[in-house]
Amino acid sequence: MKDNIHPLIRHMPPDSGNVSIPALRVLSEITTSLSSDSNVEQLLGRFLATMIRLAGAQAGAVRIITDDRTHLRLIGSVGLPPELVEHESIVSVDCGVCGKAAREVTVSSWNNVAFCERQANDAFFSDTCKTVVAVPLMHKNQVMGVYNLFLEEGHNVPEDVQLLFRSISEHLGIALENARLTRENMRISLMNERQMLANQIHDSLAQTLAYAKMRLTVLSDAMHHEDYPKANRYLGDVEEAVDLAYADLRDLITQYRDRINPRGLVPAIQEMARSFRKKASADVDFLNLVQDVSLSPDEEIQVFHIIQESLYNIAKHARARHVVITLDLEDGQYIVNVADDGVGVQKKNDESSSLGKSFGLTIMRERAARLNGNLKVESRPAGGTVIRLVFPQRAAPHPHSEHPAA
Repeated sequence: MKDNIHPLIRHMPPDSGNVSIPALRVLSEITTSLSSDSNVEQLLGRFLATMIRLAGAQAGAVRIITDDRTHLRLIGSVGLPPELVEHESIVSVDCGVCGKAAREVTVSSWNNVAFCERQANDAFFSDTCKTVVAVPLMHKNQVMGVYNLFLEEGHNVPEDVQLLFRSISEHLGIALENARLTRENMRISLMNERQMLANQIHDSLAQTLAYAKMRLTVLSDAMHHEDYPKANRYLGDVEEAVDLAYADLRDLITQYRDRINPRGLVPAIQEMARSFRKKASADVDFLNLVQDVSLSPDEEIQVFHIIQESLYNIAKHARARHVVITLDLEDGQYIVNVADDGVGVQKKNDESSSLGKSFGLTIMRERAARLNGNLKVESRPAGGTVIRLVFPQRAAPHPHSEHPAA
């Protein structure tokens, strides 16, 4: 029969039977929490009391390394004086025992806390704490945080508990790294969205206002020369530009107020289609040909906004009576079509100049690129336009990554 025992239990000394059951319970709770807790800092703080109990410590603290890796930030403590917690809320990564612990890669113990006593100027280190045990939270040999456990003099952490701490360290280190990557991805997504919004404002509102400003200049010149026929014509141009800019602004506000349905992409597109029917004098049908749409949240957002931009431009420019949105999956490629029976693509020498404003192609193609896909705008033989998005399906995880015991 295959050995299916957790490595922690397999390598415990023969006399550690009294720790094995708590060890399994703690590891099981940590594993469950990693899949359900969204706030890693709260997770680390919650397990601090468990670490203190296992070590037989009097008090404890948990710190994480800041993004610039220059400081340790206190996120939880048990049994420490309030004055000490306030004083030690953030310390240099090179500070004393805590800093040394952050540079270690194994569970370590120190009996010399004189430096801590001088730095904190607190009787806790002279009266209560005589030993500090550090449990670094590791990911790929890099310390992400550290548990500090404060023990009385002559009190040591048993070897089997240190072994448990190493396993806990690996689990929680992964959680910290995942949280860091999530923050980075959120920052990147926010920056990309802001860049796309800036591009969209430039392509619509900014250009319209620039045109209005130029017409105001020639209007002023015509007024100065008392050329009232020209002045009236230029005034009409300015009024038209202001009306267009106002309409563009309302469209932008509406687009960025819209939120994707929390149930997923398909319900979001269905809601979008219903909304489009009310706002535009056109029918819209949505045909979902995929039994199981499996996209990441970021992929869903990109597809949602591409379809949304397509519908806005159809309503604004195409004069269409019927729109069909289709979602399909063929040979590992998702295919999204937004087809209308409107006026179609206006053929000019430079396609980008004729479509850049009306269809927002720059923004839509940037979103398609984030999906590792491509976007095309084509004329339909029967009249109208098709906006076609094609992007690859993500590889699904292997269903048998773990083999059951024989």
